[in-house]
Amino acid sequence: MTSQVNELLLRSLTPSVLGILVRRGADFAAAEDAVQDALVEAVRAWPADPPRDPKGWLVTVAWRRFLDATRADSSRRRREDRLDEMPAPGPAPAVDDTLQLYFLCAHPSLTPAAAVALTLRAVGGLTTRQIAHAYLVPEATMAQRISRAKRTVSGVRLDRPGDVATVLRVLYLVFNEGYSGDVDLAAEAIRLTRQLTHAIDHPEVAGLLALMLLHHARRAARTAPDGSLVPLAERNRGLWDTRTIAEGVGILQAALARDRLGEFQAQAAIAALHADARTAEETDWVQIVEWYDELAALTDSPVVRLNRAVAVGEADGARAGLAALAALDDSSPTPVPRRTAVAAYLHERDGDPDTAARLYTEAARQAPNLAERDHLTRQAARLNAGRDS
Repeated sequence: MTSQVNELLLRSLTPSVLGILVRRGADFAAAEDAVQDALVEAVRAWPADPPRDPKGWLVTVAWRRFLDATRADSSRRRREDRLDEMPAPGPAPAVDDTLQLYFLCAHPSLTPAAAVALTLRAVGGLTTRQIAHAYLVPEATMAQRISRAKRTVSGVRLDRPGDVATVLRVLYLVFNEGYSGDVDLAAEAIRLTRQLTHAIDHPEVAGLLALMLLHHARRAARTAPDGSLVPLAERNRGLWDTRTIAEGVGILQAALARDRLGEFQAQAAIAALHADARTAEETDWVQIVEWYDELAALTDSPVVRLNRAVAVGEADGARAGLAALAALDDSSPTPVPRRTAVAAYLHERDGDPDTAARLYTEAARQAPNLAERDHLTRQAARLNAGRDS
């Protein structure tokens, strides 16, 4: 059993082992600590002596760690007596508590950042160090965030159906974090969402998985070798993963056939239309606008309406796109992220390079990350150079 296989197996077993301990009466925070201890012990012991029943081994070791920690706390002696009366753990049951853990980690009392961190730890089986590296924060900072999140949900009883929409939003947040260090969060989000599709039969779960696959399949073309962003029309579509695209489209078609449209299915339909175009010129922008209309009716999100303005500009011309952008300004009193960058692009398409250059410069100052800032700065410099020549 190689170390790579160990890691994949351990991460896949983590949620069910944690769920078993919680169902046996362990406090969530203490159970999660015990499971993490068992995972560390497994990494140490399994290469030399792999167990016949990995899940049962983890349950047994985690339960012992939990009992040891409980006995060590003198203030919990009464609880210790009650736990000692419980039967010793035998073979691990086949019940999968993963779904309950998803709902617990996406509890509305948690902030989005805390919910993501707890999901990666409890359901994803990642270590605090791995999560900290992925988010580029000190390990101690991430440990505090996870500890607070565990305390928040420790007293929560999952005796009512959870909110699937909240779980999906947490998973989408994980996906959108991208990747850094030794953990690819986009790939991890896909793994977790696949897992969720086995636990719950819901077209929006399938829609989210399809959306992730369709975006992930085109990831290699989004940046140049130097890390700079590549505009959509200039991307090398030969780098796209056609097998993953086909899988995403198949999952989406099955979800749409159930006639229970949701926002992730609508987003996936837009991504599928982009993926279906062999060249930028073949993109069906008219149908993309129609899907954005569906999406706007479902969410009424300013970001959706911003993206729709771009699609309108491609389908009906830059002047129509600017009109859609003006309508967004009238309906949204607060600034919309990347709105200035979209305005710059549409003004350039409309033949107004001076306004476009000024807006690109302004958008660069507002950019949320270095890659976008550099891209927008280069666009402004390109237009200014053309004006001066």
